[in-house]
Amino acid sequence: MTKSDNGKARTVRIAQEPDADELLGRSSLAALVGMLLDQQVPMEWAFTGPLTLARRMGSDDLDAGEIAAYDPDAFTGLFTEKPALHRYPGSMAKRVQQLCRYLVTEYGGQADAVWKDAATGSDLLKRLNALPGFGTQKAQIFLALLGKQFDVRPPGWREAAGAYGEEGSHRSVADITGPESLAEVRAFKQQAKAAARAASRSR
Repeated sequence: MTKSDNGKARTVRIAQEPDADELLGRSSLAALVGMLLDQQVPMEWAFTGPLTLARRMGSDDLDAGEIAAYDPDAFTGLFTEKPALHRYPGSMAKRVQQLCRYLVTEYGGQADAVWKDAATGSDLLKRLNALPGFGTQKAQIFLALLGKQFDVRPPGWREAAGAYGEEGSHRSVADITGPESLAEVRAFKQQAKAAARAASRSR
């Protein structure tokens, strides 16, 4: 997933922090964990999380087997250590471990095995939706991210990703390629929240 045709790591600009983005560009598990953390915190914070976690584990990458086997209390400590890795460090630590245990059980600990042989976009969506902590929306956003920035494009991937797969959209992290697009995605999210609040008040 993370290699381009010339064998080099992908260049992404999601976290807006060079070292964090470098990890996302070469580590399938880091990208998955970043997506898992992307809720109720700024997107940059979520996608910087994998690098922070790797460093706190004394490594330059994440390993699903190591995380799955980590003592739960000690692993939670990695998240709660200041600065906290997430707004809800305890619950997110549990979710990351659950994700990694699932990857170990179902995919031999290889995150990219989730998508590398998916036959269709709907098949890939089903696999992503089955991951612990991934609801339909998160699965669609990650599917769009895979297609738009990592060239993981099984037949029907845009359709399976729904609106997030639309070309030229600025709806989610899948569309972030730098500061300008980050600002556009953030503006879209704010408009969507305002519209939702207005709709709820009119009921």
